[in-house]
Order: sequence, then C-alpha cells, then structure tokens
Amino acid sequence: MAVVDGSIAAAAGTLAVVIPVKEAADKSAIGLRQVRLRLFGDGRRTFTFSGTIDFTMEKTVNTLAEFESEATRFADLLTRNQEGATLVTLRGELGVGKTAFTKAVARSLGVEEIVNSPTFVLEKIYLLGGPTAKFKRLIHIDAYRLEKGGDLAPLGFDRLMQDAENLILLEWPEKVADVLPVPTMKISLTVQDDDSRIISYG
Repeated sequence: MAVVDGSIAAAAGTLAVVIPVKEAADKSAIGLRQVRLRLFGDGRRTFTFSGTIDFTMEKTVNTLAEFESEATRFADLLTRNQEGATLVTLRGELGVGKTAFTKAVARSLGVEEIVNSPTFVLEKIYLLGGPTAKFKRLIHIDAYRLEKGGDLAPLGFDRLMQDAENLILLEWPEKVADVLPVPTMKISLTVQDDDSRIISYG
C-alpha cells in the first residue's frame, strides 16, 4: 500500500489520472511519499487529492548479483514510517531467497556481522549506526516455526512495532497473519523454471 499525495484535474465531472509506471514503480511502491500525478482534462477545476493506491511491481532477476542489487535498491528507496515501525513482510517457498534478500538489505544498511536465518531463535536484532541512518535497528523475524500470531508476543513484537526507529523484516507472514498490522511493504518471491526469481512488491 503506497500513500499518494498530489492533484487531480476535473473536467465536466470526469476525473482522469495517470501515474507514470516507472515513477510509481520506483517510488510509491517502495514507500517514498511524494508521487507526481499527470493531469488530464481541461484543468478548469483542480483540487487536492490525498489517499491510497494499491500498486504492485514485479521485477525478474536472473543472477545472484541482480538479486542482491535489487535488494540494495529496495533498501535505498525505503523510507521510515513516522508512526510506528516500518514492517516489511517476505513470502515465498523454502529456499526462494527470503533470507538472502534480508542479508542484502542488512549489508546495504551497514550491518557488518553475518546475517543468518533466525529459524530456530526466531528473531535477531541488528543495531544500525551512523548520522545518516534511516533506522536504528533492523529486526529480522522468521515465523516459519510459529503456529499462530500470539506466538509473536514473547518476542516483544507489539513493543517493537511501536518504535518508528525500527525496520522489521518478517519472513513467513502467513503463519502469523491473524495479528499482523498492515505492512509498509509486502514482498513475494517466486522461483521460475529457469531458476530466475520474480520479486513482487505490493
């Protein structure tokens, strides 16, 4: 879900708005809040529009280098929420690359230690530093072994979600869907027959 602010023009009661595909894919779909709307109509009446737009972008990557580059691009464009943590969920079958995506995001954010899947410990917290850091903590949660949303409570999930300085990457969101708030971004990873990956943002 991406927030869009801009203007739309009305002519004879008809509204027509186009979001340029590249701009929307690179910005609104990954959380940047300002998107320029192209106006259609005679422009005699213009008024402010603020709302939400469902937008899904898909990117096909063929190599590990492309996969890591896309994860880095995602991290660079991601902006933090002003109210509460930034929650990113990652879906996909075993071995599709959810943890590899998280590793690349972590490296992009300055994490130097080894990032492994927290399948058995469930949660790992990495401190992020630097004067230009967008977040103070990266929280990596693997919900694969959980049976219900209530199992997130011992991890302090509600408390973590209240802190706007937290970036939370959560694998297997379907396991805990009954308690998850609406994520800032939903990422889905799919393996193709040629071993390429489709990364879907929505």
